[in-house]
Amino acid sequence: MTIETSPDCPPHCQRRLLITAGPTHEPIDSVRYIGNRSSGRLGVDLADAAARRGWAVTLLLGPSALVPAEPSVTLARYRTASDLGELLAAHQKACDVLVMAAAVADYRPKVTPEQLTGKLRRKDAKMVIELEPTEDLLAGCASRRDPGQVFVGFALEPRERMMSSARDKLERKGIDLIVANPLETMEAGAIEAVVLGRDGSARRTEGAIEKAAFGDWLLTVIEEAATCVND
Repeated sequence: MTIETSPDCPPHCQRRLLITAGPTHEPIDSVRYIGNRSSGRLGVDLADAAARRGWAVTLLLGPSALVPAEPSVTLARYRTASDLGELLAAHQKACDVLVMAAAVADYRPKVTPEQLTGKLRRKDAKMVIELEPTEDLLAGCASRRDPGQVFVGFALEPRERMMSSARDKLERKGIDLIVANPLETMEAGAIEAVVLGRDGSARRTEGAIEKAAFGDWLLTVIEEAATCVND
C-alpha cells in the first residue's frame, strides 16, 4: 500500500472528494490471488472530472494500470480489502463526499502466514480453498460518519434484480445515493445507470454514456445532495 502525493488543490476548492476505485486482489499465496475484472476506469474518470471542477480529490485506487490525468488528484494505492479499509479510516474524516466505486471482494482466502510468504506447490490431488468474508467497508465508514458528509455507493447487479438490490443496499447501508448499474458495465467504456436517493428520487442517464461523461453527470447529482463545508 503506497501513497503518492500531488500538488495541493488550489485555495478556491469548495468540496473534498474521497473516492475508491478498481479491484481488490486477495492473496492465496505470495504469487496467486483472487480478484475481479474491474479496471477502475469509472472511478478514475470521476476523480478527474471532480478535479476539473475544482474539487480537492483523493483517489484510493486498487491494482489497475490506469492513473488519473489531473495532476491535482492525490493518489493512494491499495491491494486488498484490508488495505483499503486502513486507507478509508485514515482519509474519511477529511472528506465532504465519499464515493465507494471500488469493486471490493466479498470473500478472501483463509490463509496462513506461511502461505503469504511462500508458494503452494502443484499436486495431483484437488486443492480446497476456504473463503472467509471481508470487512464491510461501507458499514465501517458509516459508523465513523460525521454530520454533513455525503456517502455514495454502487450496486453492480444483473439487470433483472438491479433496482431491487440497489434499493435494499441504499437502506441497509444508510447511505445517501446509490448508483445502480448492470453487470456489463464492468470493463466497458460506457455506463447506463440509475442513481437512487434516500428521498425516493431516481435519476437515469439517457441511455449508455461514456464513463468520462458519466463522471460529470454524476457529480452534478452529487452536488445537489452535498453540503459544502466552506459555503
